Amino acid sequence: MSATVIGKGASPARKPNYRWRGYGVEALSILLGVVLVIWSVAPVYNMVMIAVDSHNDVFSSHIWPPAPSLHSFVVVLTEGYWYLAFFWSQFANSFYVGLATTFFTLLIGSLTTFVIGRMRIKGGWIISNLALVTYVIPASFVAIPFYRIMSIYGWGNTLSAVTAAYVAFGVPYAIIVFQQYSVSIPIELDESARIDGASPWQVYWRIYLPLMSPALVAVGTFALLLAWNDYLYQFLLLSSKRNMTVAVVLAQFLNSDEAPWNYMMATAIIYSIPPIAAYYAFRRYMTSGLTMGGVKG
Repeated sequence: MSATVIGKGASPARKPNYRWRGYGVEALSILLGVVLVIWSVAPVYNMVMIAVDSHNDVFSSHIWPPAPSLHSFVVVLTEGYWYLAFFWSQFANSFYVGLATTFFTLLIGSLTTFVIGRMRIKGGWIISNLALVTYVIPASFVAIPFYRIMSIYGWGNTLSAVTAAYVAFGVPYAIIVFQQYSVSIPIELDESARIDGASPWQVYWRIYLPLMSPALVAVGTFALLLAWNDYLYQFLLLSSKRNMTVAVVLAQFLNSDEAPWNYMMATAIIYSIPPIAAYYAFRRYMTSGLTMGGVKG
């Protein structure tokens, strides 16, 4: 056995300063956070800047317009530009498509998972697996087949056609989320209700849906945003001015030789208010609906 002897003049090994290392990691994290915030907020800031700019110059070099004005918002709200002649009607169309998509997605998805998971029908697992298979094919690949199907059945240029397309894409996601969430609901609740004489519809309406409310809010918000933000299917299936949604109208601004950027950005800001409000109103329920793994007694 050998021992190492440290002489009187030798200094002990210096320990690393973990405090300064922690400060460095914290500083880098803050710097990265600031960069990400600026990167995320910059497009929104430019939208607002262009919307309040009276000069209609999207490539201006100033950081803030020298004479900001709300004139663009007034023009949009009063339908004062020829592209915006049916703005409120088109805004209502967007609301109709969004709410109808949300309603039918929740209805079909919850009924499907209730029958599969709670009533335990034979072959229910096949439906669950097929719901996953539908997401293998990108939505843009089946846009033309959807257009042809809607034309054959006489649903061309109707809001119902757009709603049907979005419901077809939203229901598989709803089935996946509902099925995972419903596992946390004790089956004994259903059995107790049936012993007391409750019908399957009463079990679904009075027990299943109330306990599924966080998942319903999460999936409903997803379905609403899916219908609100999509452009491709609304562009393909809607052609008349009165049946168009705001998403399609925004794209039409680019058809002009001199696009009125300030009107376009003002329209986009007004159009983005409902989904932002819905997200922050139901944010807490969305988180619990997607992450909660059990039911509190």
